[in-house]
Amino acid sequence: MSQPQCAEAQLAELEMLSSVSPPEAQLAELEMLSSVSPPEAQLAEMEMLSSMFPSEAEFQITDQLALAELREAVERCCSSPPAPPAPHPCRPQFLLKQRVDSDTSSHDGVDVTLSCTYPTNYPNVLPEINVRCTGLNRSQHTLLQADLTQYLRERCRGDVCVLSALDWVKDNAQRYAASSSASCCAAARGEAAAPSGGEAFSRLWIYSHHIYNKSKRKNILEWSKELGLSGFSMPGKPGIVCVEGLQDACEEFWSRVKVLTWKKIMIRHREDATLEEGRGQGEGGVASLRKFSGFEEASFDPHGNRGNHMDLGLLYQFLSERGCGDVFQMYFGVEGR
Repeated sequence: MSQPQCAEAQLAELEMLSSVSPPEAQLAELEMLSSVSPPEAQLAEMEMLSSMFPSEAEFQITDQLALAELREAVERCCSSPPAPPAPHPCRPQFLLKQRVDSDTSSHDGVDVTLSCTYPTNYPNVLPEINVRCTGLNRSQHTLLQADLTQYLRERCRGDVCVLSALDWVKDNAQRYAASSSASCCAAARGEAAAPSGGEAFSRLWIYSHHIYNKSKRKNILEWSKELGLSGFSMPGKPGIVCVEGLQDACEEFWSRVKVLTWKKIMIRHREDATLEEGRGQGEGGVASLRKFSGFEEASFDPHGNRGNHMDLGLLYQFLSERGCGDVFQMYFGVEGR
C-alpha cells in the first residue's frame, strides 16, 4: 500500500475495530494512534469518537473548516515525499455530550459537556478540555476541572486521551454533584474550606509566558464579560491579564483560564478586600473599588519580527493612570518610567 493511502487505511482499520468488543476495540485503537503523526492521531481519534457517538446530540464538530484543514494536514503527512506543514496549523474543536444517571434516588443525574480543542502537537501535549455539568455550582466546577486536568497530566501525556477524559468525568461527576457546597467538596479531598464571610472583592494580576492564540484571547474577553469583571489583557510576550470584581467571579475566571494549555501561567499578585457596610454590598460596593471601567484587550505599540512585543513604557503609563503603577515592578522586577 502506498503512503498516500495511509489515512484511508487508518479509517478502514477503525471500521474493522468497531466490530469487536468495546474494551478490545478501544485498546487496539489507542495503541494504533500512539504510533502515528499528530495530525493522523487527531483525525483518527475524531473518526473513532464519531463512530462511537454517531448522533450530533452526543458528538458535535464545532469548526468544520479546522476539520477540513486537518484532513489536508494528514494528506501532507502521507504524501511521498512528505509535504511541508501548513503555515497556519489547524485547531480542531468539538463537543462531547453525555447524560450521567444517578446511582441513588436522592440525586438527579447530570448532563456533561466536554468542549475539546486540539493543540497543534496533540497528543504530544494535552488537549484543551473544558467541562460543564448541570447541577454543579462554580466551586464544584472548579474542583472537577482541576482534578480532571491533574488526572490527564499524570496518566495521558503522549497518548490520545479525550475518551479517557470523558470516561473519568462520567465516573466522577456524581461525586461532585452530590456535594452541596464548596466546603463539602474540599472536605472530600481533605482540604480546608475557605472562610465564607460576606461578599468580597478581588483583583487578580495574571502573568503568562505569552498570549498569542486567538481562541484563548477570545475566551478571556468573553469570560470576563460573562462574569461581570473589569480589567484588561495584554497579548504578546509576556502576556498580562488583570481581572477585578466579586471574588467568586474572579476565582471562576481563574479556574477556567488556568486549565487551558499554557507554557507558563500564574497569579503574580492579588488584592482582596471585604465589601464594608459603608461601601455597600453587591455591585454598588464593587464599583467603588474598581480601577478599570470595563474589560479590554490593550496593545502598546507592538513591535518585533512577529509584532509580539509591547512598549513597556506605555504599559507603565497605562497602569499609572489607573493607580496601579506599583504592579509594574512586581511583573518585571524594575521600576517603571
